[in-house]
Amino acid sequence: MVQRVLLAEDDEVLRGQLIDLLTTRQFVVESFGDGAAALDFGLNQAFDLAVIDLGLPKLPGLDVVKALRSAGLDQPILILTARADWHDKVQGLEAGADDYLVKPFHIEELVARLGALSRRAGGALQTTLSLGPLSMDVKAKSVLVTGQALTLTAYEYGLLHLLLRRPGQIVSKSELSDHLYQEDLDRDSNVIEVFVGRLRRKLAAVTAELRIETHRGQGYRLIQQSAS
Repeated sequence: MVQRVLLAEDDEVLRGQLIDLLTTRQFVVESFGDGAAALDFGLNQAFDLAVIDLGLPKLPGLDVVKALRSAGLDQPILILTARADWHDKVQGLEAGADDYLVKPFHIEELVARLGALSRRAGGALQTTLSLGPLSMDVKAKSVLVTGQALTLTAYEYGLLHLLLRRPGQIVSKSELSDHLYQEDLDRDSNVIEVFVGRLRRKLAAVTAELRIETHRGQGYRLIQQSAS
């Protein structure tokens, strides 16, 4: 599945290099030059990994990490710092970061670190997601409803995965599209509606407790309701 990276780096040159490299490695990159904008995105949009520089303007990177963790977000976070003092590294890790790199660094090393964090997140960090009778094993990429396997295509699974990570919250069509696709080119927004319709029918066939609501002009949300 395509992964969405939240990148917060105020150095325009380095930020551009990271965007170019990560994009060629099939990541979708959402980049920001200050901590306030990065935090606003992180609290309101879906992402899979974060790369956050500690020396950000408007809001320090350390505060961004703390705020993301305080909000209950458990996506892997890698911090960047130009500071050689070990206290800064310790503070970053204690704030909730999963790894760090000290500038200057080889960009290829950052990609390798992100790959390791991503693999770890696919297993230990988010082993199971559940809502009502539905349980998703993220590592095995399997879904059970009241103990029975639910057969989904890769795109249906990706759609359910994102909705299940944010139960009761509206997820925009653009967020779903970014999460499922690598490219913006020739992307038809109607395809998301098709996937939602298919997933909705599959869920309705096995349980009355879960429903995907359509909020016109806003997006979709997965909710649990009393079985009828």
